[in-house]
Amino acid sequence: MTDLASPNAAASARHRLWLGIGCGLLTSLIWGVQSVVSRQSVADGLSAADVTILRFVVASLLLLPLARRRMRPFPVGALGWRRALILTALAGAPYALVLVGGATFAPALHASVIVPGLIPVMTVALAFLVMGERPGPLRLLGLALVLAGIGAFAWQAFGESGAGAGAWIGDLFFVANAVMWSVFGLLALRWRTDAIDVTIATCLLSLLILPVFAATMPIRLGEVAWSAIALQALYQGALVGVGALFLYTKSVEWLGASRATLFLPLNPVVTALAAILLLGEYPSSIEVAGMVLVIAGMSVALRAR
Repeated sequence: MTDLASPNAAASARHRLWLGIGCGLLTSLIWGVQSVVSRQSVADGLSAADVTILRFVVASLLLLPLARRRMRPFPVGALGWRRALILTALAGAPYALVLVGGATFAPALHASVIVPGLIPVMTVALAFLVMGERPGPLRLLGLALVLAGIGAFAWQAFGESGAGAGAWIGDLFFVANAVMWSVFGLLALRWRTDAIDVTIATCLLSLLILPVFAATMPIRLGEVAWSAIALQALYQGALVGVGALFLYTKSVEWLGASRATLFLPLNPVVTALAAILLLGEYPSSIEVAGMVLVIAGMSVALRAR
């Protein structure tokens, strides 16, 4: 009986491994192309508020059936109203608005390098300041490489002229995104939240903020092509808001949290290739060097204890 069970168990483990790898790769693909799609929204004439509204309306509609079954009390579930509102302010519609707003000024590659690159740096800094956690030397080395790479992007952005003169403004937006997500991540960890519950709650509660965005910011949904609206609704709402969540959750389930994060350094590579193919945005030699440093630093930091 044991001899028969052992090959079956090994085959099942291999099956789960490859499924987890597939989910991790697809998640990186979706997140990597997201910056390009956000950048395309600027070329199509959409505002940051337009894209944010499309993302959360579509994602909320798709998640609503699951929310009605899962979230008690509706729509915050076990999180409670206070925690759910705090997490929504950090990772919901305000976060998306800042991210897409940054794409108005900076190339797609900047978002895909600065945000995921700075998140571990900010997280370690906040964990040290708030909880006294000291990172090990290998992780510090990785974070130093990340900062060196982002410094290369800053050097490039502040030296830009002409059409790229405002890239540094977008980079500051992306720094704000990294700070917001780092605080969000630490609070989610401290409160031991469920990833699916957090996603559902932040999506649905973001609907409360959207009328404020619509009343105070430019709305151009009636002035652009339907194809541009459909692209943002399907990609930002369905793929990023729902699909990436499901794939990442399954990747964590099949590979474990630490293994699942090892796919994150692929995001800038995907963005760089997609930006060249879809937008015609070619990175400079400085940006390529910065990207390589950030990817190396993320890889080292994510593997360190």
